[in-house]
Amino acid sequence: MAPLFQPDVLHAIARGAVGLPHDQMVQRVTRELARLYPGHIETRPNWMLSLAGGVTGIMTVLHGSLSEYVLIFGTPVGSEGFSGRYWIEIHDFMLAGEMWTYTEADFAERRAFRPGDAAVLRRGEAKGVRLSEGAWMLEYGRGAIPSALPFALSDAMIAFELQTIARTIWTYGRLTVRELRRGKI
Repeated sequence: MAPLFQPDVLHAIARGAVGLPHDQMVQRVTRELARLYPGHIETRPNWMLSLAGGVTGIMTVLHGSLSEYVLIFGTPVGSEGFSGRYWIEIHDFMLAGEMWTYTEADFAERRAFRPGDAAVLRRGEAKGVRLSEGAWMLEYGRGAIPSALPFALSDAMIAFELQTIARTIWTYGRLTVRELRRGKI
């Protein structure tokens, strides 16, 4: 089955929301996604903490399936840590703030991503990452999404943060079942 979402379309949606106040930015992104992908986008925000690889932020999941996810992620205070190394590909489309990264291959060089920019974490790659205060992004993952859950929940598991684990699994599970009922893997 072909992917439902295309990175270039998501990037255009993100660029269209750059510069808006936070609430308007989130509403614009959600509204555009719901218009282009009717029935596949969760339109009511459900903000929950995300703790993985030392990076602490908050997210609202807009789409979840076995093969794709779309969410808005960010932090009002900044954070830094490890991206993780996945069997999926992850695209981050910057809405506000900055994300700095470095890799094992380019460890002496910082790459800066600003509002309107797109960053890709390819399968098997990993990055060090730093998010500025007020960094927000539209994030898209493609591949075997359940394979990413152990790392995505790793810090919450170590901290025994049961509410974050339960909310994340419940939200992703509910959206995935909804997509399976529609015939989307």
